[in-house]
Amino acid sequence: MANKIYAAREAAITQREIDHMALSRSLAGECVVLLENDGTLPISAGKIALFGSGARNTIRGGSGSGDVNTRSDVNIEQGLEAAGFTVTTKAWLDRQDAAHKQAKIDHAAWISAEAARQGVPEFSIGFSNPFQVIAPVAITEEDLQLADADTAVYVISRTAGEGADRWNRRGDYLLYDEELEQLGLLAKRFEKLIVVLNLGGVIDMSEILSVEGVNAIVLLGQLGNVGGSVLGDVLIGAVNPSGKLVDTWARSYADYPSPDFSHNNGNVDDEYYTEGIYVGYRYFDSFGVEPIYPFGFGRSYTSFALTPGAAALDGETVCLEVTVTNTGLTTGKETVQVYASAPAGELPKPRQELICYAKTDLLSPGASQVVRLSFKARQMASYDPARAAWVLEPGDYYIRAGASSRDTKVAAVVRLTGTVITEKVKNLFADADPVCEIAPPPAADAELFDAPVLFLLTGEVETREVAYAGERAELTTDKAAKLTVQDVLAGRATVEDLTAQLTVEELADYCVGTMRLGEGSVIGNASYTVPGAAGDTSSICKADRGITNLILADGPAGLRLQPVFKTDKDGNLLPGGSILGDMVEPFDPKYTDENSDTYYQYCTAIPIGWSLAMSWNLPLLERIGSMVGSEMELFGVDLWLAPAMNIHRNPLCGRNFEYYSEDPVVSGQAAAAITRGVQSHPGKGTTIKHYALNNQEDNRYFTNAHVSERAIREIYLKGFRIAIEESHPLSIMTSYNLLNGTHTANNYDLIQSAARDEFGFDGVVMTDWFTSVDMPMLTGNAKVLYPISASTGCIAAGNDIQMPGSEKNVEDIIKAVKTGEEIDGYKLTLADLQFNAANLLRVILRIMAAK
Repeated sequence: MANKIYAAREAAITQREIDHMALSRSLAGECVVLLENDGTLPISAGKIALFGSGARNTIRGGSGSGDVNTRSDVNIEQGLEAAGFTVTTKAWLDRQDAAHKQAKIDHAAWISAEAARQGVPEFSIGFSNPFQVIAPVAITEEDLQLADADTAVYVISRTAGEGADRWNRRGDYLLYDEELEQLGLLAKRFEKLIVVLNLGGVIDMSEILSVEGVNAIVLLGQLGNVGGSVLGDVLIGAVNPSGKLVDTWARSYADYPSPDFSHNNGNVDDEYYTEGIYVGYRYFDSFGVEPIYPFGFGRSYTSFALTPGAAALDGETVCLEVTVTNTGLTTGKETVQVYASAPAGELPKPRQELICYAKTDLLSPGASQVVRLSFKARQMASYDPARAAWVLEPGDYYIRAGASSRDTKVAAVVRLTGTVITEKVKNLFADADPVCEIAPPPAADAELFDAPVLFLLTGEVETREVAYAGERAELTTDKAAKLTVQDVLAGRATVEDLTAQLTVEELADYCVGTMRLGEGSVIGNASYTVPGAAGDTSSICKADRGITNLILADGPAGLRLQPVFKTDKDGNLLPGGSILGDMVEPFDPKYTDENSDTYYQYCTAIPIGWSLAMSWNLPLLERIGSMVGSEMELFGVDLWLAPAMNIHRNPLCGRNFEYYSEDPVVSGQAAAAITRGVQSHPGKGTTIKHYALNNQEDNRYFTNAHVSERAIREIYLKGFRIAIEESHPLSIMTSYNLLNGTHTANNYDLIQSAARDEFGFDGVVMTDWFTSVDMPMLTGNAKVLYPISASTGCIAAGNDIQMPGSEKNVEDIIKAVKTGEEIDGYKLTLADLQFNAANLLRVILRIMAAK
């Protein structure tokens, strides 16, 4: 029987597409950050000179699995014209566009030649060598004379992608020489110069700010397929940008505390996190390094006054009020940010850490709003490896409220007279080659303050103690009849009963995805039932037990599906139409309307994760998540492989565009909001990723992150914990890298002890694609120091599904269970295999019950 096909039969744009683009546009204005403005913005529509690499070739998002195949994109030229501007530099834009197109042709030819030279598929070369934005073509005197405008807009674009890190060099982190030269030229020739940053990550701003005559700088970010429309709204003042930075922008790349990142020191095998907990603003604030733009910074077309008000303790809950008044002439929104400064004690502390935040409603000039914020005292605890516990040390905790990390006032002081252990755990992440961390300077003396003192009693803070899982027990059942899903859903049997009836072969198949090497599938198009989806779970028991397979689609910038596909008249998928980046496989002309059916799956490209986080608006993110959830319903997708939430440890990480922030609170709460939105649609779920320490793309399958126990817990796992506790995502995806010598996919303590036992995760854990398959086309042919992740190790660790799967994965698991032999360093029992399969079956049943 043919699979159900959810895609539309009509090629015309749907009302759903129109509505979702409008929704994305209405929300994306809050993701835009106004970095500089001398009063030039907003401007009235009129003649405008438009230059820069991203003016016509606007970047909607990064490349790789985070890309989305949309029907159309609104570039900046189109967006400005729709807003009423007349673009007067068409000749220059035509030349730049021609150069861009030729560069893409040349890049594709290079990929083909390099793949032939190495004897690998073109995909593997293109994936790790994404197309880079080219230098702008020359601006001639004729271009300037034809411009006939007093305002110029210059668009600087950068792109990045999965599989490769960025570089601290011209045309990437630094400006092209041509860009800097053109900025100087335009600043002299035009009355007003507006610089627009169409970026997916931090770049060096010092040279831009050194150009005299730049009147405004707008961080547009990368806003999916409506970026040009949003910029038009912002420039004319239809939208007052209210975004705030979620990273610290240094004056120089050398100011960041991880100078040996990735390829910088020539070693991509071992990465030593020498900065420890001092990531981002924690480092800049604690070590006295002045940034060019601080964390949380963002201007507005209006101005605001923030006045701390009442503060109180309710048990261990700290409650604050901050009055926000619009003191300017334009309607706008402000974000109240609350930071906590812990007292110096036995543990070194960062100067301050973000603890909570809230965004105001839209405030008219002169209007005020009382913003009420609250948090638990235990959120200020630090991890003490010596005690294997989260600890509040005695002293004064300064609670600061303001508009950015460098613009706060002490709103309250929480005074604690004794040590409080908030949670007793166990150390999980020993390293045979421990990292040597930098030490902060001595803490500053106690501050003078005019704020209420709140006395926190030690007895008000509960001490929690984690109970860790014991040895897995083999599942058995007294049910003799063959069980089906309906038996479990009806309460006649349990998941454990059903799992106990499955054979070793069936269990192993469930723990490996449906793609088998050699069957012609390609990455990003490995689903049997939803073309373009990343993969399916096993359907081995679909016919006789009714256990459906789950459809998994890439993210996090929207659903990544094949936009057009064909089937024969019996509903069987026909080759062709698959798309990965710019590589499209044509349909065979023999498939005509008479002997085939054509289907359409156009999805909405939402703003990248980095841009979404800059909204600081969690209800907005829930709406974005709900929009994605509705498209999952439409196209039959069960699990979205998103949100991505690794920490921006260094600005050169190739995937920072799809991650949220340098701060785990921003990352965790953003992921939780997106998850709540998606999972508000019954039977739809998210997959938080990449768990954990996926902060480097070069040699990503084999790089070994050396990180201290404290830094792992306070920085790199904290966001995952927040997302799990606040939103209960249905799944987690592990990362490729090793953590302190063990692949994360094989790390029992990371998956079981931390995620399940400490954080309360009760969903399914999957690998990233091909984690446990030795495929030089993906991992590269270069000699590496560490081995590939072990398929048997995934089962031992509780990594329930290995995606998208290989026959060797299945064979290794069956052999290890049946013989008791050690394979690739791991022994397995039937109980281990049942444990993994049961985790997956529980999620499948939750999804089936909701449909």
